[in-house]
Amino acid sequence: MQPFSDARLERWLGALSLIVISLISLGNVVTRYLTGGSFSFTEEFSVFLLVVLTFAGASVALRRNRHIRISFLERMLPEKWRGALILFQGACGFLVLALITWYGGKLAFQEYQWESLSPGLGLPQWWYLVWLPVLSALMLWRLVQQTRERLSGDLRDDP
Repeated sequence: MQPFSDARLERWLGALSLIVISLISLGNVVTRYLTGGSFSFTEEFSVFLLVVLTFAGASVALRRNRHIRISFLERMLPEKWRGALILFQGACGFLVLALITWYGGKLAFQEYQWESLSPGLGLPQWWYLVWLPVLSALMLWRLVQQTRERLSGDLRDDP
């Protein structure tokens, strides 16, 4: 089994988001150069796709143990206390991601109920917002995987 192979969905989402952002931005630049005008949808879609790219990339980084963490204390603690610190770190991350998932889902559902439309194109606003709880829930799962592997010793920080 390849290491980190289960973050494939996030890698594909991130790559696809980056490709689409690049293509619509390039199309907008060419159109503006040739006609003096620009596409109205590029900013709205670019911001939405940038959020998807950010959360997908953060999920991949979490799965690969690449998030910034000060591990000095972790390395200095005796082995018997290290597990407690790893659990505390995981619990703090879990709490933050659970709150983002909950309130993001609540916001997306409210936008669905209110039938809010986006300011630029008039598309349903929940189309953009539903990705926040979905991707933060995916990050939550990656955090659980990472914490489990760190506790078992399969995943360690190198000094």
